[in-house]
Amino acid sequence: MSVLPPAPFGRMITAMITPFGADGALDEAGAAALATHLVEMGNEALVVNGTTGESPTTSDAEKARLIRVVAEAVGGRARVVAGVGTNDTAHSVELARAAVAAGADGLLVVAPYYSRPPQAGLLRHFTLVADATDLPVMIYDIPVRTGVPVESETLLRLAEHPRIVAVKDAKDDLAASSRVLARSDLAYYAGTDALTLPLLSIGGCGVISVVSHVATRAIRTMIESFAAGDATRARALHEALLPAFEGIFRSQGVILAKAALAAAGLPAGPVRPPLVDATPAEITQLRVDLAAVPGLDVTLAPESAHGHRYAVVAAGESA
Repeated sequence: MSVLPPAPFGRMITAMITPFGADGALDEAGAAALATHLVEMGNEALVVNGTTGESPTTSDAEKARLIRVVAEAVGGRARVVAGVGTNDTAHSVELARAAVAAGADGLLVVAPYYSRPPQAGLLRHFTLVADATDLPVMIYDIPVRTGVPVESETLLRLAEHPRIVAVKDAKDDLAASSRVLARSDLAYYAGTDALTLPLLSIGGCGVISVVSHVATRAIRTMIESFAAGDATRARALHEALLPAFEGIFRSQGVILAKAALAAAGLPAGPVRPPLVDATPAEITQLRVDLAAVPGLDVTLAPESAHGHRYAVVAAGESA
């Protein structure tokens, strides 16, 4: 019997990068191949068009194509959760409806960024997006990027909406998260990889991970160990993953996730400006970081890969 609460989108979710070709165009074949690989490694859902998917620099048409490609590749085996949040409520509603048409199973809606609306504005924004479709909605609370937190009382009011069912929690405030968990049925997913285990200990249900591009099996085993009541093993796995948690986020997560995938022969491609690709020094350090982690899903090639081969060079043993 699991000690964890229900997880409406599954417990193990990757915030998937968006593969691009060498020319910077959307790599649809690469997206299908990467999504398939991630599901085969043990992901129960994939988030597309999120921050790690470089949503600020992909067009609406590209977003719809990516949802469709990933849904066709993994539909029936994993849920596809589409990032649709922007700092324009009307545009977010349009993206939500387009995600439905493209085959999404759920929506991830980030708090509006830059404009820093008051809590009443956040409440209206999320409610209007949730009202726009019949899909379940996950609130994305990440004030370090948006400039404004979704306060606990706002989350509790949003929990009354029948389609707002979950929170991707990157507020990094476990006390605040605990208060909402104690007073609502919202499912809480860790949005900060290193806080997955701490969040599970206060009632979280799973993770939306970036590090899982290379370590899905180890992270999933950590979650399953905790769910089974084996906190000692879960803690050991958490500690073993610390070099990866640090290594992937020495720069923006998408930059080093793409570098790791490319070195493992998986689809990635360049990042789009204003982001920049990892430097040789950053890739060297990333190799050192990941070499310290047992049981990775992939093995990085001896030399940095150029392009991709749509195949894992070598898979590590299960954690």
